[in-house]
Amino acid sequence: MTKDTHDRLSRRERQIMDILYERQELSAQAIRAALPEPPSYSAVRAMLAKLVDKGVVKHREEGPRYIYSPVLEQDDARASALRKLLKTFFDGSAVQAVNALLGMEKNQLSDAELAELERAIREAKNKQ
Repeated sequence: MTKDTHDRLSRRERQIMDILYERQELSAQAIRAALPEPPSYSAVRAMLAKLVDKGVVKHREEGPRYIYSPVLEQDDARASALRKLLKTFFDGSAVQAVNALLGMEKNQLSDAELAELERAIREAKNKQ
């Protein structure tokens, strides 16, 4: 499965993935119970089957039911989502995105958070 596959998930499929990342393994019924304004049980099963076909979810049998879990590591999914966000809203520019975030967080970043950002920038410079 490619990371691009994760970019092509519907809103509801992303909600399911978020639930699976949070809890790691769940039955279709437990996933349905965690969804906001949940669709029918059969609709959830159909979406899970699509996610399995797309290669982003796997399942194992546990008695008479399937237990579902994510295939793509959450860090990979985050990176994929960030790439899409950068491309969609910031013309692919990480600088524009960081400036937007810093503008939103004005006067709300702690000294420790600022130090962490400075450390990350130093590390990025050293990698070049």
